[in-house]
Amino acid sequence: MELNNNTRLLKLRDILFEETDEHHELSIQEICEKLKLYFGPEAKFDSRTLKRDMDVLEDAGIEIIRNTGRFGKVYYSYQDRVFETYQLRLINDAILSAKFITEKEKKDLIERNKQLTSRHIAKTLPDPLLYSQSANDDYELVKLSIDNVHRAISEQKVLRYQYGKYNMDKEFEYHRNGDTYHVEPYALIWQNDFYYLIGRFRGNGEMRHYRLDRMRNIEISEERFKRKQDFLVKEYVDQSFHMFAGEDAWIKIEFDASLLNVVLDRFGKDASINAISDDRFLLSTKAKMSIGLIGWILTWGHKAKVVSPESLVAQVKEEVQKMSKQYE
Repeated sequence: MELNNNTRLLKLRDILFEETDEHHELSIQEICEKLKLYFGPEAKFDSRTLKRDMDVLEDAGIEIIRNTGRFGKVYYSYQDRVFETYQLRLINDAILSAKFITEKEKKDLIERNKQLTSRHIAKTLPDPLLYSQSANDDYELVKLSIDNVHRAISEQKVLRYQYGKYNMDKEFEYHRNGDTYHVEPYALIWQNDFYYLIGRFRGNGEMRHYRLDRMRNIEISEERFKRKQDFLVKEYVDQSFHMFAGEDAWIKIEFDASLLNVVLDRFGKDASINAISDDRFLLSTKAKMSIGLIGWILTWGHKAKVVSPESLVAQVKEEVQKMSKQYE
């Protein structure tokens, strides 16, 4: 590329962004050497010009840190990153732990993530090959569906799609004989390693959720809808166990004291908890009556006992009896 005022200024910005951070600085001489690697060894750079370039970049809103070292030598660095290092690590770990993302896409996302910081910090981020996992075969569909659902939510337009799941032969089967679902989309969330659409099913007016990888032939209609202002997505998710749908009900469960932190992790520190004895406590909360709730309770074996409602007590007893018969 031809050396001129514009290209020199742009390359100087790139060098500061890619080569410096809070732990790595460059002197004017070092910056000159790096510019020569780009424009050629014969290129000439005046230190006064480069210092003026620094001022121009600062006038444009790029904060440049100047530190004075030994013998008055000045070192320059760019530290005003969009993301802190720990935040980049959080993003990377979320990408790596997502089972539905293919290994190829993980590599691409993490390489893009590394471009948000200096090359020195980028080297410290984990290699995606260390955490390779089996991915959802429907990922290519999910990628396209995310855009459509996101746009429908932001524009408050009704979604039309078919819905289903795989059978024992690993063939995809549509629900409702392949009928089209008409849903008012409220939110798209990532829960339990899957994306879920939460919205109002036009068929009966109920709020429901649908796994994105099980949705097919998604279309955004031109029909708009008005959101229910009293519907809280967080409350809906908090009351759903493993994203199973069901009727809302107040439940009481007695737990062994060893599960206190498990319960707090699941329901938060504001959960209604009362000590029964030194080694037992009672949880009172609102939840969706579903097989997901029953499965979660049974996870804790004899350390959890449903107190109410009676209908939930009966369902848990029935499931325990079925489990016992499996081993007879």
